[in-house]
Amino acid sequence: MTPSAVLLVEDDPTDVVFMRRAWKAAGVLPSLQVVTNGEEALAYLSGEGIYADRSTYPVPAYVLLDLKIPLMSGLEVLEWIRKNSLLRELPVYVLTSSEQPDDVRRAKELGISEYLVKPNSYADLLAIVRRFASIVNRACA
Repeated sequence: MTPSAVLLVEDDPTDVVFMRRAWKAAGVLPSLQVVTNGEEALAYLSGEGIYADRSTYPVPAYVLLDLKIPLMSGLEVLEWIRKNSLLRELPVYVLTSSEQPDDVRRAKELGISEYLVKPNSYADLLAIVRRFASIVNRACA
């Protein structure tokens, strides 16, 4: 399988800038697609509206999901993914500032691949993205 995209669900523009920088520096092969709220995430994953053009918005092979996003929480997005017969096996990595035990517990119950707390430095983010790149890029081989 050659993953063609990773979907980042993140509403903070600064976090998106740093993620794009780390993505490039880590040499992650699939493209990084970004949506900024829960409703956009569902539309992207469903291929609806502007996301219907799969040559521009490819089906993601992985999702990086913030839990604290507008319109629908990340946990609601994750629950929707797990209930969708076509997407339920999609690997979802939570990357959030929340360390709330209830958030961690619920995300794990919903079958996430990993729960990561957003780091405070670019160097730490780059380390996370490099580790993620080793997983994703291996799938490209």
